[in-house]
Amino acid sequence: MKVLLINGSPRKEGNTSVALAEVARQLAAQGIDSDTIWIGSKAVRGCIACGKCKDNADSRCVFNDDITNTVIERMAECDAIVIGTPVYWGQPAAQALALQQRMLYAGGANFIGKPAAAVCVCRRGGATAAFQTLQMPFQMCNMPIVTSQYWNIAYGREEGETARDIEGMQTMRTLACNMAWMLKKIHGVETGDKPEREPWTPMNFIRTN
Repeated sequence: MKVLLINGSPRKEGNTSVALAEVARQLAAQGIDSDTIWIGSKAVRGCIACGKCKDNADSRCVFNDDITNTVIERMAECDAIVIGTPVYWGQPAAQALALQQRMLYAGGANFIGKPAAAVCVCRRGGATAAFQTLQMPFQMCNMPIVTSQYWNIAYGREEGETARDIEGMQTMRTLACNMAWMLKKIHGVETGDKPEREPWTPMNFIRTN
């Protein structure tokens, strides 16, 4: 079993990477492999709903000038997906949102039944709106939504600062445990009645002193 982690930040080693790395570590602890792909800082064209992808047996988008078809191919090898993004103006990064829309429009039929989750990282606000935006397309594609102990949100502004968000990092680990538990249930692997969960560690905002 393998989970595709998509880093939708234009900053490869930014706070979105920190959050997804925590998910990857916990997945590994649960015996689940992961594959991380970085969208990059280049533009990703938006879906124009031309429908031409429906004529392609491999569910590829007819526009092959960005990373979208590469991600569709990688997703075909995986059993679940997590899309991570920073929050800009209360919304996901434009590249992340465009990629999600095109890959699901082109390959949606192949994603039915594959668990999915979104992760959003913000300085302070807008994360819930961005999180909701990324969750809705998964629901339209019949993909089971994986939850956590809170919305899948972490805080941080300076590079690496998100690692100090104690509750945010715990939320990422709980998400990974829930993802692993769901995948094992789907694939008939013996597991407990409930996924593992750490005692909740609440935190308000990151403090510098």
